[in-house]
Amino acid sequence: MSELIVRASTEADVARCAEIYGHHVLHGTASFEVDPPDIAEMTRRRAAVLEIGLPHLVAERDGRVMGYAYASNWRPRPAYRFSVEDSIYIDKDAVGQGVGRALLPVLIDQCTALGKRQMVAVIGDSAQTPSIRLHAACGFEMVGTLKNIGFKFGRWLDSVLMQRELGVGATTLPP
Repeated sequence: MSELIVRASTEADVARCAEIYGHHVLHGTASFEVDPPDIAEMTRRRAAVLEIGLPHLVAERDGRVMGYAYASNWRPRPAYRFSVEDSIYIDKDAVGQGVGRALLPVLIDQCTALGKRQMVAVIGDSAQTPSIRLHAACGFEMVGTLKNIGFKFGRWLDSVLMQRELGVGATTLPP
């Protein structure tokens, strides 16, 4: 197996990102969407991330995108402007191959370089132990669980909240 390359996504990657995400929407609980967005919607979502100056990354192996990650604003209110939420989706056939461990540290570093101070992970379903372990390995701490907050596939689902400081975190005032 050759090395993973993490890089900024391009518009040419959107169809592959839509394919990866669509699988999670239809077959998993990492996303609480129930209908996969089409390529036009995925293009719009990527553009929205880039428009606010946040990173949208892909990890590729042998020229094939194996996963993607991006940051978005945690919430729209101005007081949250130093906090972001991460999202990571891995190809179903690449789970456990280090794709998330390649993507998340780069996303953290890029958000830190942008002056962000906190990163939040909202992990769909408390049974998403690979995602919980990945975030813990990258310095996130469990901060809460929203019990039975979603309903998908005929069952109630939790959302796990994890958080980590970026850079100096809250030890100093922002510029």
